[in-house]
Amino acid sequence: MSEKKLPEIHICTPEEIEGQRTACRLASELLDYITPFVKPGVATIELDRLIHDYTVDVQKCRPADLGVKNDRGVPFPASSCISVNNVVCHGIPSVKKLKNGDIVNIDVTSIWNDFYGDTSRMFIVGKPTIAGSRLCRVTYESMWRGIEAVKPGNTFLDIALACNKVAVDAGCSMVREYGGHGIGKGVFHGEPWVSHYPIPPADYPPSGIVLEPGMMFTIEPMVNAGRHRISNLGDGWTVVTTDRSLSAQWEHTLYVTETGYEVLTHSSGCPKPPEWALQQW
Repeated sequence: MSEKKLPEIHICTPEEIEGQRTACRLASELLDYITPFVKPGVATIELDRLIHDYTVDVQKCRPADLGVKNDRGVPFPASSCISVNNVVCHGIPSVKKLKNGDIVNIDVTSIWNDFYGDTSRMFIVGKPTIAGSRLCRVTYESMWRGIEAVKPGNTFLDIALACNKVAVDAGCSMVREYGGHGIGKGVFHGEPWVSHYPIPPADYPPSGIVLEPGMMFTIEPMVNAGRHRISNLGDGWTVVTTDRSLSAQWEHTLYVTETGYEVLTHSSGCPKPPEWALQQW
């Protein structure tokens, strides 16, 4: 039996990193902009309209999500993915209105001069619930533990181990079918696929790839309050928890530096990293 060929992971040039800095900052500033509009009584399709108009008219970017096709050839019909409560990812904005206690993930990708900035945040609508607040907090820590594992010499498996431990220790579960991805100039979803659930290199060889300076990818754990199993709805995009439990996700784009990492999707309105992550930050 022949060995599986490892994917070729692009090493970004200084010029590419600088372009990505701009695209990623704009994507994060887009989430800053939409934050005050996420409140009870607002329809997610209205949030998407605001996101689209701000992206195109103010930031002079293009929304990467709009019209992108999945592996079945179904185009995504909106400029952002808005996933509410038990929706894991790829939620399609609709006329359904947000209500108190909802937890909402808004995932945006802005294209600036052919550079892709990809990020997502969790929002708690109105008066929070204990369960929703806890899951958002656990998932945020999971993302940052994964980020903290990024440094030359570590592997993608180290990232997965760090992310998953937070979820398991909290009594939650990590979604296994979706993960992070390579990203860059002209590339929305590139190599490697970044699992946040630990898969041994024998079963998934890329998990054993050693991190090198210049590698760029997203870390975006999806954590369920209940079991890890998920289902796809008939629209071809929306992914939900099978047991209808809450799900949360946070996402940053970063690249590997000579000594660790640099998070690119950062802006003034971005939530502060945990105290234990501030030394490198």
